[in-house]
Amino acid sequence: MPPDRFTEIQTIFPNMKIQRALLSVSDKTGLIDFARGLSEQGVELLSTGGTAKAIAASGIPVREISDYTGFPEMMDGRVKTLLPKVHGGLLFLRDDSKHQAQATEHGILPIDLVCVNLYPFEETVARKGVSLAEAIEQIDIGGPSMIRSGSKNHRSVTVVVDPDDYPRVLDAMSAGGGATTPELRARLAVKAFATTGAYDRAISTYLDNESAPGEALSLDFPLAGRLRYGENPHQEAELYGSFFDYFEKLHGKELSFNNILDITAAARLIGEFSKPTVAILKHTNPCGVGSDENLTEAWEKAFATDRAAPFGGIIIVNRPVDESLARAIAEIFSEVIIAPDFTVDARALLQKKKNLRLMRLLKEIPATDRDIRSVIGGLLVQDADVTLGEGAGIIEHHVVSNRPPTKDEIEAMEFGWKVVKHVKSNAIVYVGKDRTLGIGAGQMSRVDSSRIAVWKAGEAGLSLKGSVVCSDAFFPFPDGLIAAAEAGASAAIQPGGSVRDPEVIAAANERGLAMVFTGTRHFRH
Repeated sequence: MPPDRFTEIQTIFPNMKIQRALLSVSDKTGLIDFARGLSEQGVELLSTGGTAKAIAASGIPVREISDYTGFPEMMDGRVKTLLPKVHGGLLFLRDDSKHQAQATEHGILPIDLVCVNLYPFEETVARKGVSLAEAIEQIDIGGPSMIRSGSKNHRSVTVVVDPDDYPRVLDAMSAGGGATTPELRARLAVKAFATTGAYDRAISTYLDNESAPGEALSLDFPLAGRLRYGENPHQEAELYGSFFDYFEKLHGKELSFNNILDITAAARLIGEFSKPTVAILKHTNPCGVGSDENLTEAWEKAFATDRAAPFGGIIIVNRPVDESLARAIAEIFSEVIIAPDFTVDARALLQKKKNLRLMRLLKEIPATDRDIRSVIGGLLVQDADVTLGEGAGIIEHHVVSNRPPTKDEIEAMEFGWKVVKHVKSNAIVYVGKDRTLGIGAGQMSRVDSSRIAVWKAGEAGLSLKGSVVCSDAFFPFPDGLIAAAEAGASAAIQPGGSVRDPEVIAAANERGLAMVFTGTRHFRH
């Protein structure tokens, strides 16, 4: 905030020395050091319940809040700070003679600092099997009330809601003769209001889902970082949320907006595979995917699908990258390489490329995330997409052709079905049992996507004889399936559901193709 916003406050309160502080925290990280630091600067400490006990146990002078208010904690601690001596001490205006007189009349002392963090509501409701009653008990009332009172009067009161700010406050007091600056108090107040706002949204979202799902949606994501620009250089952009809880950058330039989109798409794709797998993506579309116990072989299978498109692309591996794989990957220019880890030799080799970003995938990506997209005037929200399970035997029960698929064809169907759902519609993917052979993405016509996939395979010198063709949605006419058969496909997997399904099945039978209808469409717009 500009300095002139604080001119009035600095004039009225040139030295707001903290004389009295109220500490009431659920998360006791850093509490003792903070309390000791305040006490050493001559601050009288008031506290509640377990916080007071923890402070006293460390030999730091502290006064129980009930001793100060003359009112005992009651109703299992639900009522302990919702009192005039607390909120009056936080709210009264120090430069208002009427407020001062009323405070003196009622024995209300100024509380110059309030340190509160809230009951762990979100952690509680995240536990499996938590009851509504347990959740409700973790709705903090007194804490948010004190935070809001202190924040409203931040020209006089310092409000601390985050243990990370304890050293900052103590340093400011040391530099200011026991006082904090108006600017610091204002910034802490903004953070405090953001905290209570997020807390209320978490509660309302939980209760909405428990009682009337879908009535409202509340979102709150902290700023993770400002990006150089957005999808294009003329667009400003920021990243919000917990992206870096899942990814750690080990090397390379700052991530771009498009890098983050591609990394997300890559992580979603690789999460489908349990076997050692390498995937290459460009503009969030898979260019090639390969599986093999030997990761270098898996890379060769993926890269062979398309040797041109991966330039400047994203590579993701679901096993640690060793030196052999690193040498193979290093032959082409890539923007980002993602893996659970990199061996010392692999990392040393790849870090020679200063523009290459190396990302460590820290933990499994949640499969139950909701998919949210912005639209004019609001948001679209849907469940995350799902696919057939590996080796679940589902394919055998969805055969619609006269000829059932062979074992190799079933493996190829399972492999390809995991890939095609990550390709933009209309999507056509030709696969073997452990590799992609040709990918057609994002065309207005499904036949055009099929033609592109066949052309890509031809350009790569890959035979489609005996391949499986995978389609993210039904073939609306037999022509698409006929073209696949003429290209060499021996089997097909698709959702089915067209009014012309009987014609498509007949075309498959005439050509001896095995065909499976999954009943599940995988459009990706």
